[in-house]
Amino acid sequence: MAEKLIEKVKYFVGMDEDELENEEYDGEVEEEQTMQTSKTNKVYNLHKNEQVNVVIFEPKDFEEASVIVDNLKTRKPVVVNLEEVETELAKKFFDFLSGAVYALDGNIQKVSASIFILAPSNVELTGAGTREDFKAKGPFPWQK
Repeated sequence: MAEKLIEKVKYFVGMDEDELENEEYDGEVEEEQTMQTSKTNKVYNLHKNEQVNVVIFEPKDFEEASVIVDNLKTRKPVVVNLEEVETELAKKFFDFLSGAVYALDGNIQKVSASIFILAPSNVELTGAGTREDFKAKGPFPWQK
């Protein structure tokens, strides 16, 4: 009885048993594409020494201030020597660079009377000159 039911379904669909066996696929055969999965290395080397480059600037005009800030944005510490710059231009430089360091959550420290080190947030500055000393004395001799 079950065989008759199957025969009726085949007849209803329009296929006889002989047609099912003789039917061939004329289309192109798609090859199975092997998906290559890339494995990422999940091991982190704790002893890897990452080299930090310190950039030194002796600016002559104010247009160089944006280049200094661009280095800070790429997380490079910058030493700025303002000894050869006029007093008014040095004030302008210092104000601009201080704002940039603040905006980038960095740090600025005085090295000498007109030399400063600007550090991005990933670099910690330590040493004799602290922020409190810097705030108390002011960055320039004219700010006492």
